[in-house]
This record gives sequence, structure tokens and C-alpha cells, in this order.
Amino acid sequence: MAADTWVDRPDLAPHPHHHHGWWWKTLLAGLALWILTIVVTIATSNTNLIPTLILLGSFLVPFCVVLFAIERVTGSVSSLQLVLAFFVGGIFGVLGASLLEVNLHQSYWLYLLVGLIEELVKGILLVIIGWRVVPKTAKQGALLGATVGAGFAAFESAGYAFNAAITSQGIDLVSLLQTEVLRAILAPVGHVLWTAVLGAVLFGAARGRDRFRFSIWIVVTYVGVAILHGLWDAAGDLAAVLALILNGGALEELTTSGGLSTQTASAVTALAGILYIVVLIVVAAGGILTLWLVLRHYHRAERRRMAEQPIV
Repeated sequence: MAADTWVDRPDLAPHPHHHHGWWWKTLLAGLALWILTIVVTIATSNTNLIPTLILLGSFLVPFCVVLFAIERVTGSVSSLQLVLAFFVGGIFGVLGASLLEVNLHQSYWLYLLVGLIEELVKGILLVIIGWRVVPKTAKQGALLGATVGAGFAAFESAGYAFNAAITSQGIDLVSLLQTEVLRAILAPVGHVLWTAVLGAVLFGAARGRDRFRFSIWIVVTYVGVAILHGLWDAAGDLAAVLALILNGGALEELTTSGGLSTQTASAVTALAGILYIVVLIVVAAGGILTLWLVLRHYHRAERRRMAEQPIV
């Protein structure tokens, strides 16, 4: 039997709006609007523009991820479904995670528990949203997972930006902008990446069928992305510990005097800042490599299945 084409299967037909580059055009236009909003806010001191800054800064990059997925998705997934997955998945994701994390206490396992909870919530939403998606392939799962992760990241970033802006002295515009810039830069290699990896394995395990299939690799991947998620959140603490270990004088001062001198503390802080970036790069590289390997594996498996089909 010959492999199906989009002529035989309309659900495989490419969408007419694919590959138009709207994601980067929107990113550039949105960045210009964000900068313009900052200028007007500073010039007028109009605090009514703060919600606009928060929403635009928090949603711009994640929504561009959605547009990136829209331009590449195939099968039965529509643009409307992806937009709904972004908003509905993001809202239910942060709500579910908040309910499950409310009783967590500070411990050595806190970051891992947060990773397990948030990836579980996003995984469940991914199954619900993708239940009727056909065909189920690793690429479809990665794109849908990235969309759900982007929604989670957008609403979570809005919350962080709001908290950064509100202080006892009033609105801290600098802190707000710093938070938005940092989270916007890191968004594609945070929630988006972890859920894309999980979605790729979840959908890839279906082997092109219309229904999900259980595989032990789904569990392994879930635990793996939760660990990566936990390491990502713990990057600051890991960097601080590594900075103390690598600075021999700091450990000696802590042992003898129970504290750090001003000079040593400054050196440790500077080293920790560098190591923080290094830890983020290493964790992100691990996630990107994992996603690439997963997609390559399932792509090869799909080609083997198509080659083994008898030609009539």
C-alpha cells in the first residue's frame, strides 16, 4: 500500500499560510511597540500604561512561538486550536500548578517537586488538547507542546512582572523591565522547550496512529524534563554554591570566621553571576539536544514504517 499523500488525506494538506515568517515579523513589530510604550510611559508618567507594558512584554515572545508553530503544523490541527491551546493551556497550567504547589515548603527537593508538578500539569493538558489530533507524530507533539508551554510561560511571566513592578515605594519601572527582558530572552528555552520535548515523545509513541499509546519512554521523558526544569529553576542556587566551592578563600573564611569579608563576598557574587549564565546555557543545551535527538529518532522510525508498507 502506497504511503498516503495530502491528495488522499486532506488532513495532511499543508495550511496555505505556512512559511510566511509572520512569527519574526510579529516579534520585530511587537518589540517596537514595547519600546514605544516604555518611552510614552516615562514621558507621561502615566501608570495606566503599566498593564500594557506587562501584557506586551510577557506575551510577545510566547505568542511568537505560537505563530512559529502555526506556520509549521500539519494534519488536523487548526490555527484556532493552537491559539486556544496557548490561552486555555496557559491559564489552566498556572492555576493547576498553583493549587498543587501551595503547600510546598523550602527544602532540597523543592525545585524538583516544582518541576514534577508543572510538567505533569502541562502533560495532562497536552493529552487533553491533542486527543483528537491526527496524525499523531513527534513533530506535531513538539509544536503543540511548545504552544502549551508558551501559554504557561506567558501567564507566569505576567505574574513575575507584576510582582517586580509593585513595591512599597510605588511602581518600580526598572525592575519591571529587567524582569520582562530576562524572561523574554529565556522563554524559548524554558517552559516552551520542556513541554516540546515531552510532547514529541508523547505523540511520537503513538507511531502515527490516531490514538495515544503508552510507552515507558513517556515516563522517562517526563522525569527527565522535570529534572531539567528543576535544574533551570535552581540555577541561581547552584551558581552560588559553585562560586563558594571554586573560591577557596571563601570556604576558609566561612570555616574560620563564620562569614565573608566584603572583598571576598564581592568576588563570590561576581563569579556566581557568571556561573548562573553558564548553568542556564548547559541546561538549555541539554534540552535542545534532547529535543533534536527525539525528533530525529521518531523521524527515522516513521521513514522505516513507510518503507516497510507494501506497495499496491
